[in-house]
Amino acid sequence: MARSSRLNNPNFRKVFLILLLLVPLVLAFVPGDYFDTGESICISRLVADIDCPGCGMTRAIQHSLHLEFQEALAYNKLVVVVLPLLIIVWVKEIYRSYKIIRNPVRNQNQQQNIK
Repeated sequence: MARSSRLNNPNFRKVFLILLLLVPLVLAFVPGDYFDTGESICISRLVADIDCPGCGMTRAIQHSLHLEFQEALAYNKLVVVVLPLLIIVWVKEIYRSYKIIRNPVRNQNQQQNIK
């Protein structure tokens, strides 16, 4: 089964849609400072001890989701760009999955016409 046909499989999309909807719920129940402790896994931080543009983004997004914007900006100021883009991609994937689940025959016909 080719990768593109697997991504258009309604059963795969059902599981994917459930995960897409569960992740924000789980993050909402995890405390805002949950990711604040622990070692960094950033390569530039570990090797050269230099912060990259993405350093602190996970913590910044988690604090933003908990409406703690001062803390979020303290971790990474790019969160004001990355979080809205992440939300846009998330909504598009939910809509795409919903369309595939709702009309599986139409999506399979479109896939066959492409080949």
